[in-house]
Amino acid sequence: MAATQPSADVEGALLAHLNANGEIPDSRSFASSLGVPHKDVEDVIKRLRAFHIIESTDITREAWVLTDEAKGYAAGGSPEVHLVAAIPPEGASRAALEEEFGDVFDIARKAAAKNKWIRFENDLVLRTVEDARDELQELLKRVENGEVVPDPRKELERRKLVTKEKTIWYSLKKGPEFVVKRKTLATNVTREHLKSGDWKDLEFKDYNYGAQGQPIAIGYSQPLLEVREAIQNIFLEMGFSEMPTNMYVESSFWNFDALFQPQQHPARDSHDTFFLKAPATTTQLPDDYLEKVNQVHQSGGYGSKGYGYDWKRDEAEKNLLRTHTTAVSARMLYKLAQEEHFAPKRYYSIDRVFRNEAVDRTHLAEFHQIEGLICDYGLTLGDLIGVLEDFFSRLGMSKLRFKPAYNPYTEPSMEIFGYHEDLKKWVEIGNSGMFRPEMLLPMGLPEGVNVIAWGLSLERPTMILRNIDNIRKLFGPKVDFKVIKDRQICRAGISCSEPDRTLAGD
Repeated sequence: MAATQPSADVEGALLAHLNANGEIPDSRSFASSLGVPHKDVEDVIKRLRAFHIIESTDITREAWVLTDEAKGYAAGGSPEVHLVAAIPPEGASRAALEEEFGDVFDIARKAAAKNKWIRFENDLVLRTVEDARDELQELLKRVENGEVVPDPRKELERRKLVTKEKTIWYSLKKGPEFVVKRKTLATNVTREHLKSGDWKDLEFKDYNYGAQGQPIAIGYSQPLLEVREAIQNIFLEMGFSEMPTNMYVESSFWNFDALFQPQQHPARDSHDTFFLKAPATTTQLPDDYLEKVNQVHQSGGYGSKGYGYDWKRDEAEKNLLRTHTTAVSARMLYKLAQEEHFAPKRYYSIDRVFRNEAVDRTHLAEFHQIEGLICDYGLTLGDLIGVLEDFFSRLGMSKLRFKPAYNPYTEPSMEIFGYHEDLKKWVEIGNSGMFRPEMLLPMGLPEGVNVIAWGLSLERPTMILRNIDNIRKLFGPKVDFKVIKDRQICRAGISCSEPDRTLAGD
């Protein structure tokens, strides 16, 4: 391999050649004449071109390059030459050579035999030459150095030692700022310059005030968290207080029974809910309240006939991963009912829930639920509609429609639809309703106190606002961080190119 010359020597030779001849038609040939790799010349070309000392024209050609195997032969010699060197004058057994050379023995044996460097007598391998010149290594070195050589022999292609790739080299000529010797400009004033006083004679490199600095490593807002913060701010602006949602594990009692959801309801099946194996059950339930829930399920009360089935405490004690944050709402309402004097409350929560669902582009086994509720005397369905219009208008969705629906723990119940201006269609965005007396009165809340509530997933509005078509791109291990870095700020009903404070979290 050609020895690498210092960069200053390559630069000086290149400038001297241009000064004498006016041009260099082929930078690869020039590199070969200097005995240096073409990359060394290329680095000098790029540096001089930046100072307009030279001008270059790219030349693109297909050229031979070495495979990884060939690079090893170029550095350490071909296996056939090593094989000949390993055979003593009296010969060597084939088995011993196979053990020494391993996988490359067959390659070395065939090449050496083709060159008539070895012969065989039964199991004995004898060499027929004293010394073998490694022409293969010499040729591979020339190709590796980018030297101009005739096309390699077909033997190299057959052995897969070379492949053709597109390479770039250059034709060169003098530039407008051409000099035979480039003056090195100082970039800094050092202590030595100040002590010696030679800073007065130095020529300094101009500062490039238009140059871009290094990219600043900053954090980026995850779209889900960004929309969560915007919705949280809306709740706070509307006077809501956040409920504690740190208990992912919940009992079936608070998740289902306290919500007047019967024990034979399909949602309580293991195909829809994740039940815990350890601890499988809990006994930390309020006995007095539990008995009232038992009675209203079995026999009714508070104007209800109930469900008329044999309610089982064992079923209520089963632990699970909560399927909705309404379990937290039930706990908070029960706590409110135990206070000596009732006071109206506004609660909200945004946190994870878990359901045993098949994962696809719109469903995950865990997602985030948004829930809001208001507890006060004399609330009506009209109050619920008014609050929903206020809430969703702050998200940019002013066109709402409501459709009657069924929920075990709300009556009346409504599905919420919003008109998406970009999609030009009505999209279901949530569920709502008024909690049933069978749920509220056993808790001990006063007569005449009603609770209006609504809920929606955090992922669905985020997907709509961000034009994301697959929930796995938003939440989970398949999130694309480039999408997060290049995010746009948008909201439903407004073009994604228009910034909006509610989703910026300002």
